[in-house]
Amino acid sequence: MLNIEKALWYIEVELGSDLDLGRIARHCNMSPFALARLFALSTGWPVMRYIRARRLSQAALALRRGAPDILQVALDAGYGSHEAFTRAFSDQFGVTPKQVREQEDENLPLVEPLRMKERKLVTLSEPRFETRAEFVVAGMGERFTFDRNEGIVGLWQAFVPYIGRVPGQINNWNYGLCCNPAEDGSFEYIAGTEVSHVDALPPAFRHFRIPQQNHVVFRHQGHISTIHQTFFTIFNQWLPESDYELADAPEFEQYSSDFDPSQGKGYVDVWIPLACR
Repeated sequence: MLNIEKALWYIEVELGSDLDLGRIARHCNMSPFALARLFALSTGWPVMRYIRARRLSQAALALRRGAPDILQVALDAGYGSHEAFTRAFSDQFGVTPKQVREQEDENLPLVEPLRMKERKLVTLSEPRFETRAEFVVAGMGERFTFDRNEGIVGLWQAFVPYIGRVPGQINNWNYGLCCNPAEDGSFEYIAGTEVSHVDALPPAFRHFRIPQQNHVVFRHQGHISTIHQTFFTIFNQWLPESDYELADAPEFEQYSSDFDPSQGKGYVDVWIPLACR
């Protein structure tokens, strides 16, 4: 069973219990960040938003069957008050719990248990294995979730004028760094470059120190817009079939100095952290 299938099965079995991202990740032998990314790539849903939608859908079914006590339905769905439940329910379905119970609305957009989305597996480049020494990436950063990350393009546009002019810049490589994951599945993305020090950086810059780590490296083949297919194939095919495990550490894209997607120049290497066995 693939990790994402294991996660979906576990969520359904434990839907009525106290689920969080860390608990599901531990069950799947993954880091919370890796699970959040893989889940969104595979299903199109953030983990916790999917869990909330499934619980609210079960609550809607109970109400449609005439459950007499809305507060008990709210408690069963993991809400501590009638008000919080009504607010979340209304956001999800556009009607209140009371309206559903009284009208037996048959047109609610219920969220059914997910199955794996059909996603395209691509042919990966031959992997190489490297131990990367500690280094610091600095640039334009912002927090995102895996289903709402359109702003990453804007970060790169904001960073481009600084390329080659960042104080302390070490070389001409640029990096797309995923770091600082949170329990809600969000993460920080930094479009930046490697620097030797951070004391003279522009005020808008963020930085992150990446510790020494073992990696497997794949050269992305194709346009940058399809890089999600490379990540999807690594997580859903290469890793499950390999003898390696994903480490709870940042992953990043490394862009060659001549990278220019509009001209078809350069390349991108995808660095995936591996755990020691």
